[in-house]
Amino acid sequence: MTAVLFAHPRCDTCRNARRWLDAHHVAYDVVDLTVRAPTLAELRAIQQNSGQPARKLFNTSGQSYRNGGFADKLKAMDDDAMLAALAADGLLVKRPIFTRGDLALVGFAADAYARALA
Repeated sequence: MTAVLFAHPRCDTCRNARRWLDAHHVAYDVVDLTVRAPTLAELRAIQQNSGQPARKLFNTSGQSYRNGGFADKLKAMDDDAMLAALAADGLLVKRPIFTRGDLALVGFAADAYARALA
């Protein structure tokens, strides 16, 4: 089963995740969030498999989030609207996101990756 890492090429946290995955010989394909956002179906699966609420899938420190006024908008949005916004702009997506089968890890923490991928 092929793993996917949704990442931004200039993101230090994404680079750390890639280094960890490479060092632990975990095969994965990279999806560049500046080129392609996760699809609505992928986002629904990520939300379900990560156990995270949709609002936790947003990159709250990014320019797209700030310029789009999402700090206020999220208060009135339901999950479907949030996921649609994420699918429309990959730069809104928290990164990295690692998926493999029914596993979805949002963000990067070496200990969480070790527990999930051991």
